[in-house]
Amino acid sequence: MDSNNQRNERHGNVRTRQQQRVPKSKVGLCITLLNAFTFAPLALGSIRPLGWLGDQMHLMSNGLAGHEYDFYPIISDSKWLGGQSEYSELNEGIPYWLNGLVPLAYGLDDDRLKRQTGQVVDYILHHQQSDGWLGPEAPADRDIYARFPLCLALMQLVEADPRTASQVLPALYKFISLMHTMVAKNIGYDQFWGRVRYPDMIITLQWLYEKHPGTDTSRLLETMSLLNQRGLHWADYYTRANFIFKDLDTIQPPITDRSPVFPHVHAVNAAQGMKAGAAIYRFSNDDSLLESTRNGVNWTLSFHGDPAGSVTGDERESGRAPNRGSELCTAVETMYSLSYLYQAMGDRQFADHCERAAFNALPVMFTSDLWAHQYLVVPNQPYTYPLNGPNPFWNTGDQSVLYGTSPNYPCCTVNMPQGLPKFLSNSFVQAGNNGLGHALLSPARVNTTLPSGTQVTLSCNTTYPFGDILRYTFTASAPFTLNLRVPSWVTIYEIIISSYSGSSPKTYDSSSLFPDPHTGMLSLSLLESGTVEYKLHTSIRTEDRGNSTISIYHGALLYALDVGYSDTIISNTIYTSSTIYTFNSDNETLLNDIPNQAHDHLIVNTKPWNIAIDPSTLSYHTKNTSSVDDNNHATLPNPIWAYEAPPSYITAQGCEIEWGIEKGLPAPPPLKEERKCIGDVREVVLRPYGSLKVHMAVLPTVSFEGEE
Repeated sequence: MDSNNQRNERHGNVRTRQQQRVPKSKVGLCITLLNAFTFAPLALGSIRPLGWLGDQMHLMSNGLAGHEYDFYPIISDSKWLGGQSEYSELNEGIPYWLNGLVPLAYGLDDDRLKRQTGQVVDYILHHQQSDGWLGPEAPADRDIYARFPLCLALMQLVEADPRTASQVLPALYKFISLMHTMVAKNIGYDQFWGRVRYPDMIITLQWLYEKHPGTDTSRLLETMSLLNQRGLHWADYYTRANFIFKDLDTIQPPITDRSPVFPHVHAVNAAQGMKAGAAIYRFSNDDSLLESTRNGVNWTLSFHGDPAGSVTGDERESGRAPNRGSELCTAVETMYSLSYLYQAMGDRQFADHCERAAFNALPVMFTSDLWAHQYLVVPNQPYTYPLNGPNPFWNTGDQSVLYGTSPNYPCCTVNMPQGLPKFLSNSFVQAGNNGLGHALLSPARVNTTLPSGTQVTLSCNTTYPFGDILRYTFTASAPFTLNLRVPSWVTIYEIIISSYSGSSPKTYDSSSLFPDPHTGMLSLSLLESGTVEYKLHTSIRTEDRGNSTISIYHGALLYALDVGYSDTIISNTIYTSSTIYTFNSDNETLLNDIPNQAHDHLIVNTKPWNIAIDPSTLSYHTKNTSSVDDNNHATLPNPIWAYEAPPSYITAQGCEIEWGIEKGLPAPPPLKEERKCIGDVREVVLRPYGSLKVHMAVLPTVSFEGEE
C-alpha cells in the first residue's frame, strides 16, 4: 500500500472486462466432491514449533505481533471493535491481523494470544448486523473484500478449537447468505482488491463444504461460482498474450493504478493470485487452470522475482533490478500461496519456492527481536535510513526501507503475523490414507490421527536450513508411511531408519531410494516407533541476475555480502509516517502507550558495499555447532537471524569498484566492461541474507585469473 496516495481506494474500481449479472440457473452446480488436495492440510494446532522455529515464534509472541492488540491503534482502537482507527476505507486492519494471530496463538498454544483472538472474535460476532454483515460498515459503504481474510481467520479458529464452531459457523453461514445475494446483484464487489483476491474466500467456502457443509451446500457452490465469474481472472492474465514479461518501467504509456492491467501487476495481488487457479480448479474441474497456475508462478518469479524468493514490486511490479523493493505483505502472501499450491497440486517447485521466501525474504525484513520491520526490502541495501528526495520506488515513500513499528504504511504491520505461523501449520501434511508428509522442512512436532485411524506423534529436531541433518523420532498406533521432501537443490541424500523393536537399522541413499518425480517426496515405511536420520548434501549455487551479476545460494539460504552493521535507535515515527490515521484520543496520550521495545532503527554499513567478486573463488564454511540441549539436540543462537548468528558463511575474492548512487540507493551495477578494481583484491564474507539487515545480494562479477 502507498502512503503517498493512501493506496487510493477511489481507483479500486478498475475493470478489465464487463460485469454482467449471471442468472441463478447459470451458477447452480451439481458437484458432490471437490477435487482432492495432493496433500491434505492438518488441523491448526496439531503442529508445534521446535528449535530455532520455536524461538522465532516466541519472539513474535513477545514482540510487535504479539503486542499490537495492546497499543497499536489500528488494532487496539479498531473500528471493528467500536473504536475509530483505520488506515483504509477497505477496513482490512483487524481481518489481516486476526488471520495471522490465530495461527500464532494456536501454533504456540499461547493462552495470552488466544485470549486476544477470542476477545476480538467475540466482539465481531456479537456485533454481526441483523442481515448477516460482519464489520463496522453502514449498508451504503459495504465492500466484501476485508471479509476474505476475516473468514480465513475464523476457519483456522474452528480448526484449532472445535468448541468455537457453535458460535462461528452460524455467523459464517449468515454472512455467506448475504454475500451470495450481494455478489449476484453486483453490490459490494466492484473494487479490484476483492475481485483479484477472491480465491481466499473460495478457500473458506470449500472448507465449509468439506468439513461443515450445513444444509445448503448448493449455496456454497453458487457463491464460489459467482465470485469467480464476477472476479478478474488470473488465468486470463497468465497467457503469453497478456502476461507482462518486460520490466514495467520500460512500458509506454506508463502503467498506473488506473490501467486495466494494474490489478494483476500490483505485487501483493500477484503474490495472492498465484494460488487462484488451484482453488478454482477444485470446484470447476477445469484442467487448464493447473498449467496456467504453473506458468503464472514460474513467470512471476522468473521475470518479477527478487533473489530472496518474493515478488519485486514497490508497489507495482518492477522487473528484477536490485535497487527496487519488495513489500513485507508480498513476502507473507507469497509464502501462503506457495504452501497452498504444494498441498493442492504437489509440484515440488512450489515447496522449494516457499522455503526460499520463508528463510530469506521474510527474516531479512525484521530486526532480530521482531519488534521492528521494513515496508520494503531492497536486494542491494547497504543502509536503511529515510531516503530524502527522489527514491527509486514506483510509489512508496521515503521511510519504505526504515525498520520501525509502522514504516511507510500500516498494512504490513497488521498482515505480517501470518508469515511463520502459516509456514508452521503447513509444514506437515497428510499423504494418502496412512501417510504423513514433511512438506516444508523445519524443526517441529506433530500429533495427528491419519485418515486410516493411525495415531502418530513425530518430532523433527534439526538446525535446517542452517544445517543438513534432520532427525525424526516417532511413535504410532500402527505402522505408517513417512514422506520426506527432497529439495530440488539436493545433490545426494542419506537415510537411516532405526526401529525401537530391535531390528537392524535400514540405510538408504540417493542411489537406492528415489523421490516421486512430481512431488519430490521419498516414501518410508515405518513401524510403530523408532527414529529416522535424513542427511542432505549440496554445494554452492549461483543464479544469473543479468548484466553479469549473480546471487549466491547454499541449500535453501541466499548469501549476501556482509557490509558491516551499525544500529542507531531513534524515536518511533508511528504517528508521523502517515497522515491517514484517525484516532479517538490525542496523539500525546497514545504515545505514552508505546512499549519501550518498539523503536525505529537507522542501520548502516561499516564496510565497503561497492564490491565485485570472482565467483570461481567462492568457498563454503560452517562454524562448530556442537552445542546441544537437554535432549542432546543441536541448538542454534537465539535470535538466529541476528548479525553473525547463523553458523555458516561463504568467502570469496573481491575488490571495490566504481559504483554510483541513484535516487538514494546503489544504482544498478555498472556494465561488465566498466568494472575496474579501485583497491586491492581481498577476501570478502557473505552471510545468510536474513541475518544481514544491510546487505548486497546481487553482486557484479569479475575475474582475477592470472592476477597475483
